[in-house]
Amino acid sequence: MMQQYLGIKSQHPNQLLFYRMGDFYELFYDDAKKAAALLDITLTARGQSNGQGIPMAGVPFHAAENYLARLLRLGESVVICEQIGDPATSKGPVERQVTRILTPGTVTDEALQDAKQDNLLVAVSHEKNHFGIASLDLSSGRFILQEVATLNALQNELERLKPAELLLAENFPYTQIWDHKILIRKRPLWDFDHATAYRQLCLQLKTKNLQAFQCESLKLAIIAAGCLLRYTHETQRTALPHIHRILVEQANDFVQLDSHTLTNLELLTNLQGSREYTLLSILDNTTTPMGSRLLARWIARPLQARAPLQERQATIHALHHSALESLQDMLKNVGDMERILARVALQTARPRDLVKLQQALATVPKIKSLLQKAEAINKEKLARLQALPALCTRLKNAIVENPPQVIRDGGVIAKGYDEVLDELRGLSENADSYLQKLEKKEQARTKLSTLKVGFNRVHGFYIEISRQQAASAPKDYVRRQTLKNVERYITPELKIYEEKVLSSQEKALAREKQLYEALLKTLLVDLNTMQETAVILAEVDVLANLAERAKTFNYQCPTLSDEPGIDIKQGRHPVVEQVIKEPFIANDVLLNEQQTMLLITGPNMGGKSTYMRQTALIVLMAHMGSFVPAESAIIGPIDRIFTRVGASDNLAKGQSTFMVEMTETANILHYATPQSLVIIDEIGRGTSTFDGLALAYACADDLCQRLKSLTLFSTHYFELTELTERANQVKNIHLDAKEYDDELVFLHAVEQGPANKSYGLQVAKLAGLPKSVLTTAAKILSQLEQKQSLVKAPVKKSKPLKTPNVLHQALADLTPDEYSPKEALQKLYELKALVEEVDA
Repeated sequence: MMQQYLGIKSQHPNQLLFYRMGDFYELFYDDAKKAAALLDITLTARGQSNGQGIPMAGVPFHAAENYLARLLRLGESVVICEQIGDPATSKGPVERQVTRILTPGTVTDEALQDAKQDNLLVAVSHEKNHFGIASLDLSSGRFILQEVATLNALQNELERLKPAELLLAENFPYTQIWDHKILIRKRPLWDFDHATAYRQLCLQLKTKNLQAFQCESLKLAIIAAGCLLRYTHETQRTALPHIHRILVEQANDFVQLDSHTLTNLELLTNLQGSREYTLLSILDNTTTPMGSRLLARWIARPLQARAPLQERQATIHALHHSALESLQDMLKNVGDMERILARVALQTARPRDLVKLQQALATVPKIKSLLQKAEAINKEKLARLQALPALCTRLKNAIVENPPQVIRDGGVIAKGYDEVLDELRGLSENADSYLQKLEKKEQARTKLSTLKVGFNRVHGFYIEISRQQAASAPKDYVRRQTLKNVERYITPELKIYEEKVLSSQEKALAREKQLYEALLKTLLVDLNTMQETAVILAEVDVLANLAERAKTFNYQCPTLSDEPGIDIKQGRHPVVEQVIKEPFIANDVLLNEQQTMLLITGPNMGGKSTYMRQTALIVLMAHMGSFVPAESAIIGPIDRIFTRVGASDNLAKGQSTFMVEMTETANILHYATPQSLVIIDEIGRGTSTFDGLALAYACADDLCQRLKSLTLFSTHYFELTELTERANQVKNIHLDAKEYDDELVFLHAVEQGPANKSYGLQVAKLAGLPKSVLTTAAKILSQLEQKQSLVKAPVKKSKPLKTPNVLHQALADLTPDEYSPKEALQKLYELKALVEEVDA
């Protein structure tokens, strides 16, 4: 047996091997030690190797899912090796075979996944500074390709996707992405061959080429997709019929959110890593798990195109004024149809999955009728919403109403579905009647008053007689078991019946498994149609949810304009307004081509950060197609949302607070455009006052003069408010606060002009600083305000920065790694022309 184990283990040296032995999955050697430590299970020993006991640990097969889930969450991969031979007929070790390999990115079992979170397997290929990305959600079949042109863009995508598992070539050189704490699998270079990948994709999609999927030119993405498919086939060891199309995503189809923005706006997780107090937590009142996951994708991937957004708005509006509650009640019967269908495709669906699938299909006609009456979705989508009544009826007839969790114990197939199964079950079901008749018959024949006929799982059927009457037992009674007070017997007649019943039970269970497997195969015929229905139902769930949120929280439909700018009347922060006890103070925002920057001053805790973030969230919600927390909102085209909010040391990267701050700011100044929304909450706090002020001023000036981005810029440097004298498109506003009886009251209302006081000492008092410290601070503040001693004190002047000439600046702005050969040649001509211009 151990030779068999070692042979299988040698093929999977880096994965934990769950080796089935009877009712347990056993682990040996280092696997046993590792599993015992990770799962807190007993480490024992079996047999000997080199004079020492072989370490062994095990878990019951019926409780294995809980242990597997824990291992997968810890990033481990597990090889499942099952007994496929019959121990009763096997000569030597029972035949065993690896049936599946579980990895964090390829699990589809319901118990091993978070119902509200996508579980993505991602592969990345590279060529110089260009990257191909393929992502697969095996539990839905969603397969997406894209390419990005910079390492920064790759990092942003990985932060958005948050893959459970990332596949990289063994020579992948960019160690920066290690910071994402992603489980990485290094794959051999031959997994990243374009010709092989292309063939694999065509084979999977059953096409001669990839033209229909508009990805022929995406060489790097195709390579990544090929690696991903190969890995998935290795782990699943079965066909993948639910992966039948590719979606190609282009960056300019979406409002780009970099990793800082995803984090700072607390869209899906808060700064502590949980869902609490996030935009998702407020917006997610979806009815189905697949709807919840889709909503999260919409939040992290807002659209730029107006048409689909306006279509979503129209659906929300229609549902807002129709039978919304009825629709959401119907959707409760749909469940996680998307993931159930993936398990159907992989032939791992359980009986309860099929009951839920039948309930979902039975609900489709009602949902379709309601949507049709409400004119909530377009006719094309309505037509794709298929009920499949014949299939629904077949499932209803095939599976009992409340089946057991797994097929192995039987009792799944409904009575009347199969004549052969009914006949086999009849033999077993009529056993009680037979035993009662036999008992009466034997009592009459033997005249023994204590005689009983019974059954147990260990000894089968028996005739029981008390010890006192045992001597009178007939000669045809063969003793089967002796107990303290009774003797148990078997007769030839009862033995024949026992064999017949037990044989019928085995045959019934085998027949039931055969029927169940055949049923799963018949579902594959309509798999694509059902998947399409599931996609539409998930979308309907999200839109119904957004309609309910709009109704509950008094959101309004924003106007999506082609004119650049943002005009929000009485906007509110969607999260803060739901968690504070007092009424939320709403405020206006106006940004356009004539007024591109709002320079915001005011005390800490005055509401500056909330005001800026609520603006970003309202814009993002508008680009989801959602209604927004405002009296009205006109939102122009937005290509990116940037945030520079707060800062702390990044010890892992060896970066100080100031370095983190400057890195994030540099990213904004390199990539922002006139259609970008930029949120900057303080710049320059991590360095000296003069350096910080100089940098803050220069950054603000660059944003309004060169980039012309729509910007909310908060600062405690009052000198920055003078920027309005230099740039007409900058406007000063402040968050108001008042002092009453030596107490500071934050009004949270936006007022015109700069703040006239910072209230720093008052905020420190609220924070609980000792009175002696506050008294000392007040004296020093008074001296500084009267004498300005810190400014006038003699200091060593820093060397003035050399002002670069035009040619210097042009060279400094070049990013050679991002240019194609044609673009690089064009830049060379531009530089030559610039030299001639300077010389002239």
